[in-house]
Amino acid sequence: MTGRFAPSPTGDLHLGNLRTALVAWLAARSRQASFLVRMEDLDRVTSSPEHERRQLYDLARLGLDHDGVVVRQSERFPLYEAALDRLEQLGVTYPCWCTRREIREAAAAPHDGALRYPGTCRELGRRRLEERRASGRRPALRLDAGSATACLGIGSELEIVDLVAGTYRTGVDDLVLRRNDGVPAYHVAVVVDDDAQGVTEVVRGDDLLAVTPSQVLLQRLLGLTTPTYAHVPLAVDPLGERLAKRHGAVTLSDLARLGVDDRTVLARLLHSLGVDTGGGPIDLRTIADRFDVTALARDRRPWVVGDL
Repeated sequence: MTGRFAPSPTGDLHLGNLRTALVAWLAARSRQASFLVRMEDLDRVTSSPEHERRQLYDLARLGLDHDGVVVRQSERFPLYEAALDRLEQLGVTYPCWCTRREIREAAAAPHDGALRYPGTCRELGRRRLEERRASGRRPALRLDAGSATACLGIGSELEIVDLVAGTYRTGVDDLVLRRNDGVPAYHVAVVVDDDAQGVTEVVRGDDLLAVTPSQVLLQRLLGLTTPTYAHVPLAVDPLGERLAKRHGAVTLSDLARLGVDDRTVLARLLHSLGVDTGGGPIDLRTIADRFDVTALARDRRPWVVGDL
């Protein structure tokens, strides 16, 4: 078994990120499995080596070690392009010129928290398609989910059994596969990398649960393995908003400046997972020996972050 944590190096990890990393580490170490760290730095404009360095340092501050070298998606574009070529050969893609604003305005109400693409460019007639191509705007590349499910001989909905969320079934979406700037999309990179690295269990935030069946569809099309998934409830502020830097002291460095040490933060994160540290020294390896990620299914409410 192999687990992983795959942040985007666009800033310091906040408490929600660190909590997910802690769950992923405990889940892997509870089975004496390998634990990998991968940097999802597809966007070189917002990602930086300095953010990566600080994120790795913060993981180490909490005692979350990892195995092997850190893999960076920015160094793996040939793998993603090969996958995209395969999908195009299967005839399950189409160009899309829609802007985010156009998608928001045309899409139906969000389903399970995910805004579904309405299929605008999939339904273009020949004349309008030629007009779009002649406009000079570079299109993104999308998955034609209908053609993809027909190719596999399956229905329009996929079901997964998540270790935390339980049985989850939803319709698949026309995912973006390549952005209009030529950068491979997250959905392609993540399934390619998880397979290439031998990842067998993916622990991540439950904001990605709704898109997971669509990623499983990509895995099947590309002949990749499907890992076990565990989607962890997010960390939110007292008003229920998803935790972010704007909420104040939410990183280890922020808290250290306020006099909150790393051990206190780690104890609070463990307490949020139902682990009682007893106020004494924290031995993560001993905690991992009795950790069961499926226990998080008992209470799937978001973790409300208050004062530490």
